[in-house]
Amino acid sequence: MNWKGVIPAITTNLDAGGAVDHAALVRHCEWLIRSGCTGIVCCGSLGEAATLSFDEKLAIAATCVRAIGRQAPVVLGIASLSTAEAVKLARGAEEAGCAGLMVLPPYVYSTDWREMKAHVSAIIGATNLSCMLYNNPPAYKTDFLPEQIVELAAEHPNLHAVKESSGDARRVTAIRALLHDRLTILVGMDDAIVEGVAAGAEGWIAGLVNAFPEESVALFEAAMRGDKARARDIYNWFLPLLRLDTVPKFVQFIKWVQAEVGRGTYVVRGPRLPLDARELETVKGILAHAMKSRPPVRR
Repeated sequence: MNWKGVIPAITTNLDAGGAVDHAALVRHCEWLIRSGCTGIVCCGSLGEAATLSFDEKLAIAATCVRAIGRQAPVVLGIASLSTAEAVKLARGAEEAGCAGLMVLPPYVYSTDWREMKAHVSAIIGATNLSCMLYNNPPAYKTDFLPEQIVELAAEHPNLHAVKESSGDARRVTAIRALLHDRLTILVGMDDAIVEGVAAGAEGWIAGLVNAFPEESVALFEAAMRGDKARARDIYNWFLPLLRLDTVPKFVQFIKWVQAEVGRGTYVVRGPRLPLDARELETVKGILAHAMKSRPPVRR
């Protein structure tokens, strides 16, 4: 499993009736890999995993593997209300041909380290798949501290990466100080990618990449090779769009932008609703400005 590079957290393509559109999903995965992405993560937060059934998640994973599995790794997001279901989903991902797992804390229930460690340990230990721990305290109210990640890494040789979405670039530095190169660190917030790479991150679980993969790859590669001027130029252009990834309606915003550039649909599942008039006006303005000033991509 290669945890480095730009790895999109893909949206879940839905048809007008709200069903998963597997044909569109195949086209989307293929386009992202052709555009320079190094893998995909399906059924994450951006993929509306909380609204997908167990069987839908495994079907999506199988479709993604069928689409790109010979070219790039497919990672399934593992998040459930119960530990037992999460473990079952992890084993199903292995059977479906996934190369890795993105391991989340349980939906809804947030508690102490003893219980959270037991939950994620059960998932990581359920298969031999390469695992990435997902730390997103703003969304899930569970904060995996650097010292706790050290414990998990010591006990689980197949824990290979951390998706760091605390929004604090110092966390990247702290994890690297304790674990050196034992784990690959990936940025999980779109508007922190340049800062995260500067601190030592080597991968990006990206959101707006669903609409702008070439620009995402160009930005990441410029940051990685230390081309500050090029990274700054792309980042300054991209930031208004990237900030759409860090608000409560990030799914609706990213799906709307994706649909506007001809790469998806606007359809979301409840409890999410379509954007209201004020929100539409805001995102239309951001996208219109971005399209007028879109920089040429050269990697």
